[in-house]
Amino acid sequence: MVILVVDGYNIIGAWEELRILKEKDIGQARDRLIEQMAEYQAYAGCRVIIVFDAYYVRGVESKSEKFNVEVIYTKEKETADECIERLVKELKNVKTQVYVATSDYDEQRTIFGSGALRKSARELLIEMDDVEREIEASVQAHKQIQPKSTIPLDKDILEVFEKWRRGVK
Repeated sequence: MVILVVDGYNIIGAWEELRILKEKDIGQARDRLIEQMAEYQAYAGCRVIIVFDAYYVRGVESKSEKFNVEVIYTKEKETADECIERLVKELKNVKTQVYVATSDYDEQRTIFGSGALRKSARELLIEMDDVEREIEASVQAHKQIQPKSTIPLDKDILEVFEKWRRGVK
């Protein structure tokens, strides 16, 4: 099993689209990152956990799931880095490979010591762009496939049936 743990605010600060959203509304930037990671998770087939520290969201530690992505808000006095280090120690085993997405060099060194691998914010963005292109290509290819009818019909009759099917008069 492959698990990707994402340092939420680090990625938001590193990706231009999210950085611009953060200036307007931090909540929108968080939601957009969660949506993008949900697409990544669905396409890559790995488990994704996003960690946000309590700097922007005060309160007790909370966990939620949005778009099938686990989202963790740390305790008020806990940093995302501390939470990520704890998660890596809990999750890493012989059958599980853990990647941590962060551009924080100190955090990268620490997680290497725990047996996890790193993905920089730039590497993750490149992977996300690739995933989006592959999804778009797959959608376009699917649109071009014409359904085959087992009953031979004139083109005019097929157009009438198609209009009926779509509810067009």
